[in-house]
Amino acid sequence: MRIAVTGAAGRLGGRVVRLLADRGDVDVVAVTRRRVPAGTFTGRVEVAVADYAEPPALRAALKGVDTLVLVSSDGPDAQVLMHHRNLVDAAAAARVGHVAALSSVDADTASPFCYSVVNGLTEELLLASGVPCSFARASLYIEFFRGWLTEARATGLLRLPAADGRVSLVARDDVARALAALAVGEPTGRHHDITGPESVGLAGIASITAEAWETPVAYVDIPADTYCAEAAATGMDPWWLYAFSSMFASVREQRWDRVRNDCAQLTGRPPLALSEVLAAHR
Repeated sequence: MRIAVTGAAGRLGGRVVRLLADRGDVDVVAVTRRRVPAGTFTGRVEVAVADYAEPPALRAALKGVDTLVLVSSDGPDAQVLMHHRNLVDAAAAARVGHVAALSSVDADTASPFCYSVVNGLTEELLLASGVPCSFARASLYIEFFRGWLTEARATGLLRLPAADGRVSLVARDDVARALAALAVGEPTGRHHDITGPESVGLAGIASITAEAWETPVAYVDIPADTYCAEAAATGMDPWWLYAFSSMFASVREQRWDRVRNDCAQLTGRPPLALSEVLAAHR
């Protein structure tokens, strides 16, 4: 089986490449937008340099590929959607037999979160393409959220505009394992929710953080406009300020309050809890 993985130079895509390469029965094509240092990957891994914005290069990279693991692009939402459209078109042109696509729990064109809208539209593109597919709808990553938790560790306060929203934070490694499992299986034609083992509010997340890191951390719900003003004052790029504020709007709507057993069913092991990940990174 020949499996291509996009975003292979990133933390998630790179982990998927290594998981697949460790199997020994898979030829992996690591698709990257830039060349990677020699020795980055071991085993049966071929590196294909192809930017998401270059359809001819994408088609060449997917030639002879049985399965594509579509790890999301990044940047402004319109750009990401264009990149995903290029990948879907390239997969169809190359007659790829299965696309295992990264998506999100809140994949919905009605969501206030810009990337959830992109994920919803990407799923629609794949379903309309006729290419057999499976979707790993991931919750918010623990590692991503840890940036705010690290700040809170220093100040003692987790100041975010999340109200009483609950989130089932998931470890990036569990998402990678789920994608790798989908990639070597038959297309399911449906989505699989890859969540953490529990859904908790921000006050609960603060409490778990305080216990794991043995330091006081308390959650303070702040208005959305206060968050935007404070983040802007740090020099945050306007795009990411919009992206983060729209994400917290979706959290306030309880769009990430979901716990499913799909991760364990796909990977054969339960997902890591927030406390476990934080304890490993004291």
